[in-house]
Amino acid sequence: MNIRAKILGGASSSEKPILSAKKKPRGAKVDSLDGLIAREEARTNHSRFDDRHRLLDEVVKVTSGRKSREVSLINVSGGGAMIGGNISLALWDKVELHLGENGTVECVVRWVKDGRFGLEFAHETRIDCGVDKQAAILREVIRKSFPDLEFEADSSREEQREGPEGRGARRHPMVWSGLLHHDYESSPVRVRNISATGAMIECTDMLTIGSEPLLELGPELSVSAVVAWVLGDQAGLRFSKPFDLDELARSRPGVAGSRWTPPAYLETAEEDSSPWGEHWGRMSLGELRTQLEGFLKR
Repeated sequence: MNIRAKILGGASSSEKPILSAKKKPRGAKVDSLDGLIAREEARTNHSRFDDRHRLLDEVVKVTSGRKSREVSLINVSGGGAMIGGNISLALWDKVELHLGENGTVECVVRWVKDGRFGLEFAHETRIDCGVDKQAAILREVIRKSFPDLEFEADSSREEQREGPEGRGARRHPMVWSGLLHHDYESSPVRVRNISATGAMIECTDMLTIGSEPLLELGPELSVSAVVAWVLGDQAGLRFSKPFDLDELARSRPGVAGSRWTPPAYLETAEEDSSPWGEHWGRMSLGELRTQLEGFLKR
């Protein structure tokens, strides 16, 4: 018997070979994201993704003012969440939702019905550090990413804001995004918050708890991490080593828009009533730059 023909097949062998001579690649090697994540249309509506929006027996914490309560997390996706529980919240209340390690996100109550509450996430990326540290980071980001920004002459004065909630510090308008390299794939992600120890991201691809992805925030800025938790399309990353937040200046962020399409469970009759618009306390880039210049002179 011809062993080589038996294993690989050949002209003289009429039997099916044991091994194929053509090897399959073990990993993907491409230059573009599209080549790395070849998606068929059916994948966008994969039932496993829809199912993970609906959660069972998930308990999280909500902070309103100085009070924190445990609530049921019913679903979370697309920049919002539905919670339920014996908690006193009113329409337009601002709260913090704690989803897990490095998973605190600022929200506002969009609707209330039968002990359930629809929350909308703040659009901007939250930078978890001290006020002075944050001001220094944002000043450097603007200097590097928006050097031609014009000053706004009247932006230094504090105006009375409209809407049901006019209190609290004004927020910066910037959103960081990046790529998460994991499981031989690269997925676009949105950074909901980031600190020296980790980050909360929004990712439409399924992530595995305990996996060790690489978060790329720019061409010259990557951070190794471990997936600590996954809820819906939100995930918590624990950085492998402390991250210097000053490095954010090496990555150009986008600017948060005032329009956002909510998921079905956050739809309301007032489509243009998003609490995260400028009149709710979000600064424009010009206002932020003027404020940061004042910070330098303190």
